[in-house]
Amino acid sequence: MKLLLDTCSFLWIIRGDSEISETARKLFSEPENEIFLSAISYWEILVKYQLGRLPLPDAPELYITKQRKLHRIESLSLDENAIAQLLRLPEYHKDPFDRMLICQAIANGLAILTPDKDIRQYPVQCFW
Repeated sequence: MKLLLDTCSFLWIIRGDSEISETARKLFSEPENEIFLSAISYWEILVKYQLGRLPLPDAPELYITKQRKLHRIESLSLDENAIAQLLRLPEYHKDPFDRMLICQAIANGLAILTPDKDIRQYPVQCFW
């Protein structure tokens, strides 16, 4: 299975946070699953870091790359096909970062690993 991590899922997984559900932990740990972190999540982490809302132990550009490699998480770039999906999305969710993750999941045939109930309103497979 191909899984796209919601930003909070990525942060909780790399920190070993208790917020991660057993299902999410199991899906993330299965070696046959391909795990992706979107460039959108990278952007969201940088924005929150700059605003002082997300403390990190290292500079974000070092920390994110190191953690992705350590946890076998692939990077997912944003492309025009994914962006075009935005025109088809109803306005259930207002968060622009989450809306773009939904677009990427739809365009790339990915399931999203997320606790966000608003994301689950869209035509994309979600697990938590």
